[in-house]
Amino acid sequence: MNESSEYPYWMALSHLPNWGNEKINRLIIEIIQGKKISFSEFFALNEKEMKIEFNLSSNQLIDINEVRSELPNYSFLAENFLAQDFQLIPLNSKDYSETLKQNLKTKDAPPLLYVKGNIKLLNEDSIAIVGSRSAADISLAFTKNIAKKCAERYEVVVSGFAKGVDKMALDATLEYNGHSIIVLPQGILTFGSGIKKYYKKIIDGDVLILSTYHPKAPWSIGLAMNRNIYIYGLAKTIYVAESDSKGGTWNGVIDGLKKGRKIFIRKPEKDEKNANNMLIMQGAIPVDPYGQPVEADKDDLEGKLKRILSKGQLSIASISEKLDIEIDQDNLKKLLANLPFVDSKLVKKRKYYFLKNSIPHQPELFSDQTDD
Repeated sequence: MNESSEYPYWMALSHLPNWGNEKINRLIIEIIQGKKISFSEFFALNEKEMKIEFNLSSNQLIDINEVRSELPNYSFLAENFLAQDFQLIPLNSKDYSETLKQNLKTKDAPPLLYVKGNIKLLNEDSIAIVGSRSAADISLAFTKNIAKKCAERYEVVVSGFAKGVDKMALDATLEYNGHSIIVLPQGILTFGSGIKKYYKKIIDGDVLILSTYHPKAPWSIGLAMNRNIYIYGLAKTIYVAESDSKGGTWNGVIDGLKKGRKIFIRKPEKDEKNANNMLIMQGAIPVDPYGQPVEADKDDLEGKLKRILSKGQLSIASISEKLDIEIDQDNLKKLLANLPFVDSKLVKKRKYYFLKNSIPHQPELFSDQTDD
C-alpha cells in the first residue's frame, strides 16, 4: 500500500472526536510499531477485536466508529487536497519537523500536518518571534531587527499570522528575502485569500503554509490560542518582543520556561507597562533591541517588589496596585509563589505576602477586598 492511500486513515485518526494529541499519537504508535499493521487493517477489525487488541473503552470505540463512517469523505477530501498541490505530512514521515517532535513529544505533537509550499523549511534552523497583537512601536522595531538577522543567517521565521508582532515578523522576513512558516489558526483550505496573497513566495520556496486542524475548519479564538503551542514547538529559538500578563504570549513563555527552553525577551524601557520584566524574573533572558543578551536590571521590578513587601503583609490586590504595571492578578499570584524571596500566610482564608525571613507585620484589613 502506498503512502497516499493511507492518508484518509491518517485524517480520520487525527480528528478523532474527544481525543487529544497524546491519546491519538499513542494509538498510532501502537498500530504502526506495536501491532505492525496498516491503518486499513486496523479499521477492518470489528469492535471486539479492537477492544481486545488495543484495550479500547466503549466510548473510544464509539469515537472510532464515528470516524470510520467518515472514511469515504476523507478519501475524497485527500484526493482533492493532493490535486490542489497541498501535502499531508504524517507523524512518521521523514519530512515531519524533528524540532516539533523534540519540543512537543508524544503528549502534544500534532499527528498530521497539512501544508502548502516548501516542506524543506520544516527541518531548517528556525526562530519564532512572538508578542502582543497590540504591540508598541518599539516592539515592532525589535521584531523587524530580529527578522532581518534571521534572514541574514538563513534561519526560518515561524509566524502565527496574527496582527501585531506576528504579522511584522512575517512581513519583515520576506522584505529581507528570508524564509517563513505561517502557522494557521484554521484549516488550510479556509486560507484561500492568504495563499493567493503569498502565492509567489510559496512557489519560490520562501514560504510554507501549515495547519494542524481539519482542512475545512474555520478560524476561531480557541484554535488561535491552541495554535500558539505549535508556533513555539516549531522553533529552535524563541524571541519575545512584548507580552501582556495573560494570553497566548504569556502562557507560551511560561510553558516554555517550565520545560527548560531558552527564551529571549526584549528588555523593556523604564516607562513601559508590559509584562516583559515579569517574565525576566521567571527566567527569560533579557536582550537589547538587536537581540543581544544584556544584564537584567533587577532593581526595575525586583527591587520595587522587595520595597513594597518590606512594608508588611499585603494582599494580592494591594501589591498589584502598588506595582503599577500591567499584570493579571492570577499570574501575579503564580509569580510570587515562585520567587525565592517571597513568603505568604493565610489570615481568615485570605492570603497575604511578605518578604521571606522578615518579621511579619499585622496584615492590612480592607472590607472591600475580594481577592483570594
